Order: sequence, then structure tokens, then C-alpha cells
Amino acid sequence: MKLLKNILIGIIGFSVLLLIIALFLPKDYVISQSIIINKPRAEVFNYVKIIDNQKYYSIWVMEDPNSKMTTTGTDGTVGFISAWDSQNKNVGKGEQQITNIVEGERIDVDLRFERPMKSEAKAATICKEIDATKTEVTSEFSGHSSYPLNLMTVFMKSMLGDAMKQNLTNLKNNLEK
Repeated sequence: MKLLKNILIGIIGFSVLLLIIALFLPKDYVISQSIIINKPRAEVFNYVKIIDNQKYYSIWVMEDPNSKMTTTGTDGTVGFISAWDSQNKNVGKGEQQITNIVEGERIDVDLRFERPMKSEAKAATICKEIDATKTEVTSEFSGHSSYPLNLMTVFMKSMLGDAMKQNLTNLKNNLEK
């Protein structure tokens, strides 16, 4: 009985410690990954601004090829919405909407997730010319986690960063074929 009491006290103490740590962690976060692609900036940008092309390099889109996809508007233009609905818990349900395009340089999207967890985030793809045949592509993801869920951001940043890096590697491999 005493051992059980000590275990319970330890669990409560650890939980309180985590909640105290979460008080001091940021609630807003930005994750960024970059890669160099051996192609001209215009070619790279014209490819990444078309959301439908994500089916060739995004691990999230490729996770469930049977996901129900719907679109509204003209792909590659401000206002375009691409929505997905998947029974795969890693894919879930949500949509992304192009909110800003700086031609040849940057595309911004708002992400709205319904499942597995309701949330919103922002993402950007930035293309910077290194020289006439090389482009640095940066993928950014930013969001907000309320207390105490901001404690999970530490783990999520690593996992999401790895996924973003894989997406960029897939993009590089596809464009450099």
C-alpha cells in the first residue's frame, strides 16, 4: 500500500512539474526547413505554387492515396482551396487555402484541420535564387498551442520538422529527375 502511495505521489509530482514547465514555454511556434534544388527559381516556384503537385512530394498527401480530395477555385492562385478527408488517422480531415503569392518568391497558405484534432496553422514555401541554376526552397510552418498543450510543441516541432525535411527531399528528387 505504501509503495502504491509513493508511486501516486510521484506521478502527481511529475504532472505538476510538467504543468509548471508549460507555463514558461512559448505558445506560438515556427518550424523551418530548407533545401537547395538544382533548378532555376522560376521552374521550382511554378511547380510548388500548384497545390495539386503536393501529391508527388508531400508525405501527408501520399500517406493515403484514397483520401477524398476536393478543390475550389483555380490552383496556383490566391483563394484556391484544397480539402482532404481521409479515414487514416495520420491524414485526417482539413483544408489549405492559398492566401498570398509573391510571384517567383513565396506562397502562403492557411491550414484548417478538423480531424484528428481541430486546429489552425499557417505555412509558407519560399524560393530564393542562389544562382541561375540553383534555388533554395524553405518550408515554414507556424501555429499556436494553448497552455498546457504547448508542452507538446517541443516534441511536435521535431516530428513536424522531420516530415518537412522529407517533403523537401522528395521535392528535390522529383524536380532534379
